[in-house]
Amino acid sequence: MTRRNILGGALSGALTAGLGLRADMARASDPADLPIPVLTEHHDVVLVNSVLTDKPFVALTFDDGPHPVHTPRLLDILRAHGATATFYVVGQMVRRYPDVVKRIADEGHEIGNHTWSHADLLSLGDSDVLREIDRANEAIWRATGHLPVTMRPPYGAITSYQSRMLHENRLLPTVMWSVDPSDYRRPGADVVASRIVTKARGGSIVLAHDIHAPTVDAMPAALEGLAAAGLQATSMSQLLGWRRWGKVQMVSQATPARSRGHEDD
Repeated sequence: MTRRNILGGALSGALTAGLGLRADMARASDPADLPIPVLTEHHDVVLVNSVLTDKPFVALTFDDGPHPVHTPRLLDILRAHGATATFYVVGQMVRRYPDVVKRIADEGHEIGNHTWSHADLLSLGDSDVLREIDRANEAIWRATGHLPVTMRPPYGAITSYQSRMLHENRLLPTVMWSVDPSDYRRPGADVVASRIVTKARGGSIVLAHDIHAPTVDAMPAALEGLAAAGLQATSMSQLLGWRRWGKVQMVSQATPARSRGHEDD
């Protein structure tokens, strides 16, 4: 399927920090034995593809995993460079490789919802869209004990109505991107790294895929290039100035940033 890139119409506003869970769920220690909690607080962002910020942060995001070989190798690279990323995982793959997903969370990276089956949401009605999101959330919760606070639609295919519907019904903002190195076309590691470095700037959201070996091969040069440009790879929540996602729930020291609906890279 040809990947769609729908980058229109973001709504921005005051950002409310925090992931809210029902109190009885938050106290429990083993997510595998518990009902899935629900988000109870939301951020006033419906769709975002870049962020207005005075911080030198770039959100590095990886779609379609986890992969049993490439994702662990990528995690090693990120750790060696002191970088943080967001992984938009597919629920079916989470169910298949829960230990890899747990490692992602344990090492301080963020996990986002990329649907259960990598479905084309444009072909689905509301109930089926919600089912795709809910099944992926369940798999992520079982593996990590935490819920995603953002989602990314496969192929970038989503309507404005669907983004609003997910925001209203699941409190999940839609995250797109502003830097696309087209790594899915396999142009080679050097090309992928160069495209990321030359297009990124503070507030950019970089799209990549940890299911492709050449993309992982590109990451050392990409991270070194970003650092040389004074940019730091971070997670979506940190880029937005939200509370840090994951096991350590702490208020970010970054000034809350404003989302942008369009990036003129």
